[in-house]
Amino acid sequence: MRKIELRKETLMLEEKGILGFIEKKVTPFGTSAKVDCPRKFVGKRAYLIICKK
Repeated sequence: MRKIELRKETLMLEEKGILGFIEKKVTPFGTSAKVDCPRKFVGKRAYLIICKK
């Protein structure tokens, strides 16, 4: 089951098999940016949600 709903000021994300949520700060990387995550998630699908604050 996968369900993603995006509405103004609300987010609903639902999927079976979620391993966890990670909150990280985006950091500069050359002329781009990156978000680090643990090595155990290499090869897994991930969603990046950008927040105003």
